[in-house]
Amino acid sequence: MAIRFEKKILSREQCLQAVEKGQFKRPLVFTNGVFDILHRGHVSYLDQAAQLGATLIVAVNTDESVRRLGKAPDRPLNRQEDRAALLAALSCVTAVTSFSEDTPLELIEQLKPDIIVKGGDYEMEKLPETARVKSWGGKAIAIPFEFERSTTSLVKKIREAGQVPDADS
Repeated sequence: MAIRFEKKILSREQCLQAVEKGQFKRPLVFTNGVFDILHRGHVSYLDQAAQLGATLIVAVNTDESVRRLGKAPDRPLNRQEDRAALLAALSCVTAVTSFSEDTPLELIEQLKPDIIVKGGDYEMEKLPETARVKSWGGKAIAIPFEFERSTTSLVKKIREAGQVPDADS
């Protein structure tokens, strides 16, 4: 039996073609990120982003681009294919694609979304992506964090837990 959500995982070219052919309803909402260990903060943010339009496209950083972000030498913990699959399994996500550049600016220029969304820790007016999306009449929105969660803090907690002796020791 086929896994239904996997058809939501698109190559960059497939995603661009779908947008060009009008296969995604507008307004089209775009967001991006690593999404290494999916947590409540991520899914709440993604659901809120989806409610801003008719289609939500999520672009994940490739493994190589995550390493260039300098998070930690062993990041990402989950491979790109696995991160994309978890995102695609969410009902609020219409499609998942990826980008290998340091920022999603080129992909945004190609997709021309109506709305780009980032987490509340971003100053939207300082991002070059904001200027580009506004140049064709789009909007850039920062969604405030509802749940203070972070993959980096989860990884730190897991690593620290590995150093704690068992209760029986």
